[in-house]
Amino acid sequence: MRSLLVNPSALANPGNINFSGNHLFARDFAATGGRCVEQSTGHLVFYRPDGHRFLATDSAGNPLHECEWGTDITGHVTLLRVRIRLDWGQWVGLKPAGLMNEITLNLAGRPGCQRLVADDLRAMAAQALRVPLEDMRLFYRDEDFLIDQTGRVAIRQRKDALYVLKDGDFEQARFMSCMGAMNWTAIDFLPVVELFQSLLPGTGSAVFELIRGLYDDQNEGKTAPQPLRYRGIPTYPSEAAFRLFSSFFTPQASAGGHPFTLFMNPERSHQVVWLPVPTPPTRYFDQCAGVCVTLQGGLLHKVTMESDSSGLPYTNQKRGRYAPYDRSVRVAGSQIVLKDRDRETILPVILPQGAQDQSGEPVAMSPIDWRSVFAQGIPPISPADAYGAVLLYPEDESEISECAAQPFVADYLEDLAEQDREIAGLLSQAQRILIDNGDAVVATCCQFDRPRDYTVLVRYPAFAQKQAQRIWSVCAELQQWNWLSSIRFSMDEGLYGRDASHSYDLVYYWVPYDSGDLPIGLAERLMRINRMLREGSTAFVIGPAQLGQMSLSHGFHVCWEEPVEQLPTFRMHRTILPKARLRTGLTLFHMKKV
Repeated sequence: MRSLLVNPSALANPGNINFSGNHLFARDFAATGGRCVEQSTGHLVFYRPDGHRFLATDSAGNPLHECEWGTDITGHVTLLRVRIRLDWGQWVGLKPAGLMNEITLNLAGRPGCQRLVADDLRAMAAQALRVPLEDMRLFYRDEDFLIDQTGRVAIRQRKDALYVLKDGDFEQARFMSCMGAMNWTAIDFLPVVELFQSLLPGTGSAVFELIRGLYDDQNEGKTAPQPLRYRGIPTYPSEAAFRLFSSFFTPQASAGGHPFTLFMNPERSHQVVWLPVPTPPTRYFDQCAGVCVTLQGGLLHKVTMESDSSGLPYTNQKRGRYAPYDRSVRVAGSQIVLKDRDRETILPVILPQGAQDQSGEPVAMSPIDWRSVFAQGIPPISPADAYGAVLLYPEDESEISECAAQPFVADYLEDLAEQDREIAGLLSQAQRILIDNGDAVVATCCQFDRPRDYTVLVRYPAFAQKQAQRIWSVCAELQQWNWLSSIRFSMDEGLYGRDASHSYDLVYYWVPYDSGDLPIGLAERLMRINRMLREGSTAFVIGPAQLGQMSLSHGFHVCWEEPVEQLPTFRMHRTILPKARLRTGLTLFHMKKV
């Protein structure tokens, strides 16, 4: 790395500097005492006079992230906000302690409650949650406990919040996800991300690019880097998290054994020690081509096209014999070659310096294209919608959207099938299944144990496309390609009139939010479902509470009904976002055709 004393042009690039506090550095970088470091990859990092980075760019000056720093009430420097650019051009935001929840406990009946101190409460919580006391100390400071003389305790829980940024700033930020509150001026653990399925594509690696950058700044000049551990209350270890962490840090099993096996045990995942890899992933943007190229250790790892309506990157990783979704990338000579099944494209960009040739054995093509499930072809989907097809949940009392509410039902039914023999039996026996308006949960509604006929009526194409890709991944892992040929997605509601009457064994039906709850409209929907089902077959219908009163007159017996807000899956969601609110009266009905 070398320091640059001049004012590099990257500071003047439009969109690189957004935070008002950083404009001073952009106007006269040298006069403010700032410092710019050029890394061995050509990437640039700009530092304030106090040594904290405020901008990181690639070798061409394209922004990767921008940090805003301030001071807390004690006068110490603290990270206020970060803008992080994703591979496909979208910006996300990070706000330390941006999500604050508070719970109240009444310990008045507990002997000695007046003498309780913060560490007593930490010890009680650690025992109840079965987590190490040191983890409680890590996430709950003394000032997060408010204990009065009557034994009432208020406990504040701080989490770092992640947001989707419209036009690259926080003006109209939408909450996306959260993670354990980190000490950003002295990074000492790897965080648990909650609502991880709400993360936009590429968020995890882009946030870890920031974490690794700050970590390197803080460990510069030290004889040994700070060892990190995965910490959270609770932890959610997964194979995807292990892969992400391993791109930036090397795992070591401190207690012996294999790091992955140890990591996947929630009670022992914190025993894995993580140390920095020598060459973390590096990203290079080409603004004109709308392309992001990711290299690691001289090998091309991933290419993301901003204009790609599939919402998928090209990767050089194989799972089994095939590349994910049959999309691969390689370096051949001085060119980057993209391959989507049997179609190859030469990418019109300059190969980053140090990229190694990867023109080895060609990647095999899977027997079936993931797009084949769309009976009439994939409907038009904009690239922004394709990449942005994730479920977002408000942090306040705003109503949860139609698609975002669907997993509470689908996940509940999936869990119920593991506990309830009757439900498990009817799902197992169903051969022809109709899924209507469940675009966010199609794969969850599918049983992957034998070939079945699935018909999926699509209302939200971008979400349905994500589900088609997920189904392809499951079939690829199981090597059951013939199952894909019996799944069809369709936008055509005329199917209700064309498909043979009384031919389905099972129906999942979400009443559209925009259809209203007038009796005449609900009656028509019940009649449509009735026409599709065989006698004695089952429907799971999700809609207004008054559907229950209308069911018998339209040929259904309600076996049971449950308000969605009472389902365990939604109650679990409220432990993360306590203010979460569903549409009033939204109910899950288990109906049987009589």
